[in-house]
Amino acid sequence: MRIIATFLLALCSVCCWGQQQDTSHIRISLLTAGTGTELYSMFGHSGVRVIDSVHHTDEVYNYGLFNFSDPDFYTKFTRGKLLYFVGKEDFNSFMSIYQEENRNVMEELLDLPMEDKYRILQYLTENLKPEKRSYKYDFLYDNCATRIRDIFPRNLDTSFHFGPVLNAKKVTFRAILNDYLKTAHWSRLGINILLASRIDKEMTDEEAMFLPDMLFAGMKRSTYHQRVIVSDIRTLNKGADKQKVGPNQPLWVMMGVLLVTLLIFFVKPLRVLKAVWTFGLLLISGLLGCFLLFMWFGTDHNSCGNNYNLLWAFPLNLIAAFTVFRPRKWHVPYGLLVVGLLLIALLVHAIGLQVMPLIEILPFLISLLYSYMFIYKRALALRTA
Repeated sequence: MRIIATFLLALCSVCCWGQQQDTSHIRISLLTAGTGTELYSMFGHSGVRVIDSVHHTDEVYNYGLFNFSDPDFYTKFTRGKLLYFVGKEDFNSFMSIYQEENRNVMEELLDLPMEDKYRILQYLTENLKPEKRSYKYDFLYDNCATRIRDIFPRNLDTSFHFGPVLNAKKVTFRAILNDYLKTAHWSRLGINILLASRIDKEMTDEEAMFLPDMLFAGMKRSTYHQRVIVSDIRTLNKGADKQKVGPNQPLWVMMGVLLVTLLIFFVKPLRVLKAVWTFGLLLISGLLGCFLLFMWFGTDHNSCGNNYNLLWAFPLNLIAAFTVFRPRKWHVPYGLLVVGLLLIALLVHAIGLQVMPLIEILPFLISLLYSYMFIYKRALALRTA
């Protein structure tokens, strides 16, 4: 009897151990969608896929959802107050978008112990609660990829480590954004003007994972208890080849602005247009400066603060523009001031305090310089007279 009892106890222990190690009914993987052609999709997307073979579910937890029907959508988005939230959707519905847009989708299957899978699943489920599902979106520091990045160190023990992402390379936020936007010249120019000196800092591996591709790379070589946890990588949808880099339209437009400036200032019959052209240049730069000030002080966009583009997109140009047609004595010190600010802007770029899209904006800056010298010299002549 004792032998039989011992055998049954051992059998029971084996069965219980087998149940603890059995993870076949729960499968967790990281989905990484490739870049698209529209601006909102040019940086890719991430999701967490959970397959439960017992309940016959195949779902994706998506942290990139927002309420587009909100009547204040554009106001909240501009001011950095738009709430994103996590949602759960059917895997096929998730995939249909990327299949329709012909975008690449990769899957990294995670080999984790059963108790850790349940812990992650519980965390995801807890995030779906109304009081926890929303978060204030920040493109660089709190987005659909960083939310997923943070799942693993929060739910696994300290033996979990992401793999190398940048491979010890010194890369700034701006440099990597420019690389992703190399086919979208106007968007790249706008983002470089709008996002300020804060994105010229070098990224850490953790910070780089604000991009889905970088999160994919970090997870690919991540370890848990000194073991690589990605057991398989699959291509779920083969996307189209990346777009080729086309002509730099902003550069050609700015070169056109400079050409018109030179014609107006050096072709005698066209010199009568100096005041009109100067008015236009000051108006554009002043309006842009006011917008940059608003994005700095009037919104919650952290990356728009400390913007040295205000040195050339000078907000007071908006006022000066409406005084161009009649020379004023204060145009003399004002002209010296704005010329000095242009030179400081170039110095700020040269020392790397804030990298500016100099290739595109340099023709515009030269045009501004001619306009500044025009109002300065004209006012100086008035003062002398």
